[in-house]
Amino acid sequence: MAGRPTSPRPLSPHLTVWKWQVHAIVSILHRITGNAMALGAVVLFLWWLIAAATGPDAYAVFMGVATGWFGHLVAIGFTWVFFQHLFSGIRHLVMDAGQGYEIHTSRTMARATLVGSVLATVLTWAAILFTKGF
Repeated sequence: MAGRPTSPRPLSPHLTVWKWQVHAIVSILHRITGNAMALGAVVLFLWWLIAAATGPDAYAVFMGVATGWFGHLVAIGFTWVFFQHLFSGIRHLVMDAGQGYEIHTSRTMARATLVGSVLATVLTWAAILFTKGF
């Protein structure tokens, strides 16, 4: 082909070239947790709705799973997903205001979202356990 350079085009850096940093991971987690909340809520709502419309036996199965150990595990996971998305959203809001772009500040805020989401999840479930129990 005429007019094409003989040397190959340079390749874009691949994900394996970049060093993963906490602020990049938290930014990706923000997208993942948002999608997890949306998809999980739709799946759980549809299961609940179909079980309620199907009859008492189907609803009893739903309630058995929802109030069993697996349901509690899913609820704890959703709690962490919610708090991670919330704190990461606050981080993005601060950055949208033009603050927190310095590397040290960005890393600190990213770490704070991870620590804060775990801490808020533990505190929320501790409050649930102490007030109502499993």
